[in-house]
Amino acid sequence: MIDALQVRLQRFLRRVMTRPRIDLPLAFGLFLLVMVGLITLYSASGGNMVMIGGQAARFVMGAVLMIAISRIPPSVLRSWTPWLYAGCVLLLLVVAAMGEIRSGSKRWLNLGVMSFQPSELLKLAMPMMVAWYLHPRQLPPSWKDIAVVGILIAIPAGLIAEQPDLGTALLVAAGGAFALFLSGMRWWKIGSLLAVVGAMIPVAWHFLHDYQRNRVLTLLDPESDPLGNGWHIIQSQIAVGSGGLFGKGWQHGTQSRLDFLPEHTTDFIFAVFSEEFGLVGVAGLMLLYAFIIGRCLWIAMEARDTYSRLLAGAIGMSFFVYVFVNGGMVSGMLPVVGVPMPLVSYGGTSAVSLLTGFGVLMSIYANRKTHD
Repeated sequence: MIDALQVRLQRFLRRVMTRPRIDLPLAFGLFLLVMVGLITLYSASGGNMVMIGGQAARFVMGAVLMIAISRIPPSVLRSWTPWLYAGCVLLLLVVAAMGEIRSGSKRWLNLGVMSFQPSELLKLAMPMMVAWYLHPRQLPPSWKDIAVVGILIAIPAGLIAEQPDLGTALLVAAGGAFALFLSGMRWWKIGSLLAVVGAMIPVAWHFLHDYQRNRVLTLLDPESDPLGNGWHIIQSQIAVGSGGLFGKGWQHGTQSRLDFLPEHTTDFIFAVFSEEFGLVGVAGLMLLYAFIIGRCLWIAMEARDTYSRLLAGAIGMSFFVYVFVNGGMVSGMLPVVGVPMPLVSYGGTSAVSLLTGFGVLMSIYANRKTHD
């Protein structure tokens, strides 16, 4: 009996050592990114320890959730998916009815001890739902399945756009679209859908709010209103350009310290980083992001089933979109849409939801295919 216990213990230890539940390279990349975020936030906030402590606490909360979710098998997550999606849509309806209004937008639910944005939860729930729907079906998907996925995406994206929060609505839609794209759609179908979306842009223009139209027009000519709508883009470009090759040094940026740069701890914190660390620092940060995204796609390739593969790939590609949109916005290549730089910008719900999503990736990694 003792020999049997020893054999079982040896097998257990071998399994733990050879197949850990946490992907150490991905975890190390996330740790480095979190440290970069806290260091940059310290400078951008002028050493505000209350802000730093709050963000660090949210990172710890997100890390705890990441580790906890990594222990849940993907099959269990799949069974929870429709309930999670339905719950998130219900929360969006609650926000529409009694949400807290800030800066003209109704996006937050006030729970007394804290406020959070239910729309952030859809960044994970949306690709999970699309992967859940496509998992038992024959791939590549038929037009019927594509239409159903389109409805699943449109419902929460429409509710978020009405808050109004067009940036988050587009990110949520992108998460579902990536899961659909990774299901092996034919290129002619992808081209047809893109053509339909392109044809709808002139129609959608008339449904945009005035400030949203102004942001697009300002992108084309920010100098037309340099003290108004163009202020964000102009000051951000000055900050990015003044960093030069090696930057001005940590805590030596002028645009944020002299209050020229708006939202310098949230949406435009990447401009602060660019000014202080220059092109070399930006290149290093982009390489770190590229490593994390590449690791996500590797986990997707090693996934056991369709649900896990589509979900892991969609999470990785969505993370890329967040970086691309924020970087494009800060450098004046894309309109200002209020998308934070992931795990660098100050923000509680966003940080926790992102790390929760990486917990799902850790779960998929722990249950990946074996090659022995």
